[in-house]
Amino acid sequence: MANPNVRFTLRQLQFFVAAAQSGKLSQAAVDCHVTQSAMTSAISELEKTLGCLLFERSRNGVSLTYDGNLFFQKANALLEMAYDASRDPFQSDSKVAGTLEIAASYTVLGYFILPLIARFQKKFPRIKITPKELSRSEIEGAIQAGELEIAVAILSNVSDPNAFDRQSLVTSRRQLWVAYDHPLADLPQVSLQDVAAFPYIFPHVDEGQMASMTYWGQSDLQPASTMRTTSMEAVREMVGLGIGVTILSDMVFRPWSLEGRRIRRIPLINKIPPMEIGLIWQKDHRLSPVAQVFRDYLEVVSSSPSNNA
Repeated sequence: MANPNVRFTLRQLQFFVAAAQSGKLSQAAVDCHVTQSAMTSAISELEKTLGCLLFERSRNGVSLTYDGNLFFQKANALLEMAYDASRDPFQSDSKVAGTLEIAASYTVLGYFILPLIARFQKKFPRIKITPKELSRSEIEGAIQAGELEIAVAILSNVSDPNAFDRQSLVTSRRQLWVAYDHPLADLPQVSLQDVAAFPYIFPHVDEGQMASMTYWGQSDLQPASTMRTTSMEAVREMVGLGIGVTILSDMVFRPWSLEGRRIRRIPLINKIPPMEIGLIWQKDHRLSPVAQVFRDYLEVVSSSPSNNA
């Protein structure tokens, strides 16, 4: 992919990221408010400029190639920097200084908040953020006890939403993950009834099994057989090997397992609630200046399209 004369536009990057996130050029075109022909043309021109294929096309949509997945990470980073520049190009560094401990659970810490903390630290060097991994129950207890001022949490997992002040940041839809050659892989969408015919993987990460049991229970269906694991990499490997399927959010999706086995995601016909991530803090508590700056920053940057999966 090395080319010293590469030229591409932010618009092409936006179209590419939208297509990668939706898996369909038609949906990406709707999301970007352009025609499908304009979307197709922009992505084809981007592939020509880069000298490689970013997507594999099929009648059911598009999926990232290996090169496409690598470029997706860089495209996201470029769009985030451009978004920051457009929203706040001339503001000097904040005069607020201090330290702040930010707690988050495994999924939120690893797949969402750490890159945002790194960007925040560059913009506000006088504020030191210390990330801390805690379970949902530990986060709630620490906030209620006054040991922790603010945390980033999966809002749908919070035991009593009325016990905290909260601010939603992003939502991430849940889709079915299957091996690339799985019998369901070529379907444009599937139902839970389709999924129930295959072995199902329940990830015991951030109470993912609780969310899964909710929509399985509401459907009056049960998977043919189940497996459980506390490792996201094990989930990807089992899916990639065709051992089982699972339903997880786009935020944690990767099109390859650790061993390079390909994974596809398929939209669900059933109404599956998305994963919602946001901030929680003590009810009616006035945030400190440092926490308020961090909260305001997250509110701005999380509204960037590349942060909503």
